[in-house]
Amino acid sequence: MKDIIIVGGGVIGAFIARYLSQYDAKILVLEKENDVGDVTSMANSAIVHSGDDPVPGTLKAKFNVLGNAMFDQVSKELDVSFSRVGSMNLAFDEAQLPLLEELRDRAEKNGVPYKMLGKEEILAIEPNVSPSVVAGILCPTAGIVNPFTLTVHAMENACDNGVELHLNEPVLGIERQGDHFLVETPEENYTCRMVINAAGLSSAKVAAMIEPIDWTITPRKGEYYVLDHYGPGLVKHVLFPLPTKKGKGVLVTMTTSMNYLVGPSSEFVQSEEDLATDTLTLNEVKAQAKAMVPGIPFSQQIRVFAGLRSTPSTKDFIIESSKTYREFINVAGIESPGLASAPAIGKYVAEELAAQILGLKKKESWNPCIRPYIHLQLMTQAKKNALIHEDPSFGDMVCNCEKVSVGEINDALHRSVPCLTIKAVKKRTRAGFGKCQGGFCQPRVLLLLAQRYGISPLEVLYGRERSEVLEEEVKK
Repeated sequence: MKDIIIVGGGVIGAFIARYLSQYDAKILVLEKENDVGDVTSMANSAIVHSGDDPVPGTLKAKFNVLGNAMFDQVSKELDVSFSRVGSMNLAFDEAQLPLLEELRDRAEKNGVPYKMLGKEEILAIEPNVSPSVVAGILCPTAGIVNPFTLTVHAMENACDNGVELHLNEPVLGIERQGDHFLVETPEENYTCRMVINAAGLSSAKVAAMIEPIDWTITPRKGEYYVLDHYGPGLVKHVLFPLPTKKGKGVLVTMTTSMNYLVGPSSEFVQSEEDLATDTLTLNEVKAQAKAMVPGIPFSQQIRVFAGLRSTPSTKDFIIESSKTYREFINVAGIESPGLASAPAIGKYVAEELAAQILGLKKKESWNPCIRPYIHLQLMTQAKKNALIHEDPSFGDMVCNCEKVSVGEINDALHRSVPCLTIKAVKKRTRAGFGKCQGGFCQPRVLLLLAQRYGISPLEVLYGRERSEVLEEEVKK
């Protein structure tokens, strides 16, 4: 009998697990993919929003502001790249000024620091912005974060503190039996005192396993461009147009790895598997971005991708017990600003809901920090030399684009959260994220995975099940 089963290992499930690991309880996370954070948490804008945009009084506003304030400490404890670069929302027409004033009013009501800027002030700070800009609002607390390691490291911290994680194990059914739940998967039937539904795009399906629901989740696709880290200076802040009914609009931002990100589009789709990109949509993204920053060097594009957001019919986060069972907690519809809100949502669900309902007691041994990762790129040459002298594997480069060594990959492969696929290695170490997109390093990563798990190279997966890279041996 488990005390709590968390359905879903995205950034929300990871932070719920992290804060629940403070308690003396048996906790199991069930994730249907081959890695944590492999869907929405992987493919997003990587922005820690300030909280100026959500409608005051909503859960989005509450948890965005609370979560934003937690990132300095959380990023240190979890060894995650994070920088408060600030954001700007820009108006390019006098007719947009009432919208800008509405954004200012929301910032004031949500308690978000801001500064109103005129045209000259904006162009002095961001000289690459279109000279047609009229005015803007600067929110200095906004930031950029590495969403891959944020999710993985939060779950690693949970597992280091005793949480159990099962990958590639989807939930097929949930049934209430007396004073507990029966959770069915292809591997086993589990019993538990509480279920926390953090299943992202599938959260409505999971909720409906236990009772009829009056809300829905619709996938909303966003397509992006990724530009190479060719040099600093294109933009210094996260730049947004003014928000519309479709969302926050096409942004232009640097990332924590000094790439540039442009996007997303915003269109509802029918399938939770629809991650296709198309030329017409990407051309529209490009046009909107160039209207804001005309000189974007799209010749430096190294890839495009699409992500899906879980858009709720309620137009707000759903964070509450089910109508029938208070021990079944839905944490659903966590679209933007979900990434920024994740630490606060995780803390609230763990401490104010789950622990109170089950009467959990905190344990004395909880450690909020993970074992630090070794980042060669951040070391002085003297420290690199000393490390390589001690362990030569750190001098054996696998990914020349991103300067990732065998030692760093082996470190990622020997952590409490399994790193089973080429994509999982990519997310943790950036091997394959560079200009060649894995063209040179992927074979080496594949062999390291085969060696680590004692399997044939033919069995190594790129990502999901049945994504083997190699088909057959051609030489014996």
